[in-house]
Amino acid sequence: MTRREPNFDQLPASLPIFPLSGALLLPRAVLSLNIFEPRYRNLTQDAMSSNRLIGMVQPVDPEETPITADGRIKNLIGERLALYSTGCAGHISQCYETPDGRFILSLTGVFRFIIGDEVETTRGYRRFNIDWSNFRDDENLQTAGLDRRRLLAAMQRYLGRNEINIDLKSIDDVADETLVNELSISSPFSPAEKQALLEARSLSERCDVLVSLAEISAHVYNASSERPQ
Repeated sequence: MTRREPNFDQLPASLPIFPLSGALLLPRAVLSLNIFEPRYRNLTQDAMSSNRLIGMVQPVDPEETPITADGRIKNLIGERLALYSTGCAGHISQCYETPDGRFILSLTGVFRFIIGDEVETTRGYRRFNIDWSNFRDDENLQTAGLDRRRLLAAMQRYLGRNEINIDLKSIDDVADETLVNELSISSPFSPAEKQALLEARSLSERCDVLVSLAEISAHVYNASSERPQ
């Protein structure tokens, strides 16, 4: 069984889905997971015995993001969670089973996708048909147009107000993609904001979204601070 991440032409027609709010996986970024529910232990076992791929998709909070008819949000029947339509596939790069039966996973992001019809399963977890066609370019990094200086200035203010201490001056040698992805993943954005970062078409667009979120937060913070008590 190969441990190599698949290229675009090797991607499967369907994926097991792990819905997790606030969890952001991006191509070439790494996400750690602690798997303990029986259905998701089944999912992990099945993925490990096949292509080692898991689809990460956020559930939609109906109070935070209304369900629309534009295809961006998948509204599912019954009590099952409504899911955003865009997710990211993760390749299990490391898997450790603990003595109490949990799985500790490291997922490396490969390609984003759009979920299609749900596939019936018997193992408790959910599986969907997958459309990869919008994200072939995830394999080829494009960094043109990235305004790194503006990003660092905006994030310095944003992280400081959230009492998160990161010395952004010490990461001058960090590659643009690593910088943007790590800031996207580790910053305390809402699930809807993280979804916007996921759906950005390019790295430079994701950088612009990061800057916008940080600057909007600054505006809201300043307005709140200036309001009479």
